[in-house]
Amino acid sequence: MSTDTAIRGQRVSPVFLGITAVMAVTGWAVWTDFASSPGVAVFLFVTTAWIVSLCLHEYAHARTALHSGDITIGAKGYLTLNPLAYTHALLSIVLPVLFVIMGGIGLPGGAVFIERGRIQGRWKHSLISAAGPLTNVLFAAVCTAPFWLGVTDGVPAAFLFALAFLAMLQVTAALLNFLPVPGLDGYGVIEPWLSYRIRRQVEPLAPFGLLLVFAVLWIPGVNVVFWDVIDTFMRGLGIEDQLSDCGYWLYRFWSEDSDVCLTLP
Repeated sequence: MSTDTAIRGQRVSPVFLGITAVMAVTGWAVWTDFASSPGVAVFLFVTTAWIVSLCLHEYAHARTALHSGDITIGAKGYLTLNPLAYTHALLSIVLPVLFVIMGGIGLPGGAVFIERGRIQGRWKHSLISAAGPLTNVLFAAVCTAPFWLGVTDGVPAAFLFALAFLAMLQVTAALLNFLPVPGLDGYGVIEPWLSYRIRRQVEPLAPFGLLLVFAVLWIPGVNVVFWDVIDTFMRGLGIEDQLSDCGYWLYRFWSEDSDVCLTLP
């Protein structure tokens, strides 16, 4: 690979820069209450910030793989942060955004093709899988910083609600991704340490792992436990349930209840 090709393969994509610019502008609109309807601004801000986090999630996988031995990563465009470069844009971008819009849950992304045969060492394989959800953890920490640092005074309520909801998406994405289920990053972390026989038996389940997780989440008892765990993590980050709930309802600006939190005393 030539030097010019390598540089182009790591140059930040204009698509990603454009999405980041929309995130910045809409975040400013939420902060300043510039938009006539704060819900629309919150929707655009959270959606674009969520896409940015998905891009960073995939970038973390790719960058870690590159430094672990897969030198083909750059040529595939994974280091450009371009969401259109992923092998399964539907799984990595479209479905996660739809799940946020429909149900307020952070669907795990994950669709960079890594040539595992080029990578030596079980720890490297585990780290590559863990890098993505760890990015969601870091993103959640950044979103919740004003809360656990106690610097929310003077911050507009709508902006706090948006940050709380965005943080919740990151927490759900990290938790779901770390589940040791075939097809998710959590399984990728432990897979190198499993026997060849177990890996061969589990391999056919990988395409259906995510569907299985969401099917299980439809079970009322499991769903309650799942959200209790999420609420526990959120409270640990300094965010009470009402804040993220208000962010969710404000995000759904088309709902009749979208502005109810802004009228609270």
